[in-house]
Amino acid sequence: MNYKLVYTKRAVKDIINLDARIKSRIKKNLEMYSKSPFKHSEKLTNHEIGTYRFRVGDYRTIFDLHKDKIVVLRVGHRREIYRKL
Repeated sequence: MNYKLVYTKRAVKDIINLDARIKSRIKKNLEMYSKSPFKHSEKLTNHEIGTYRFRVGDYRTIFDLHKDKIVVLRVGHRREIYRKL
């Protein structure tokens, strides 16, 4: 089952601020992960920022699942993404 990727305004803003190489890498991986999100994701212990995360190198994508949608909440470097709320 393919999940539809939905981006919040904050996630779009995060992605715009990334380097072009990183953007394309994250896009490619998100499209691949949307086919089977549970295989590639980890559940977060702090549910204030989101429920799950994808890892793409040193970058993390924080997201929630709603029925057949992956709602991307935040995208950022691993050392900063968990500090931002």
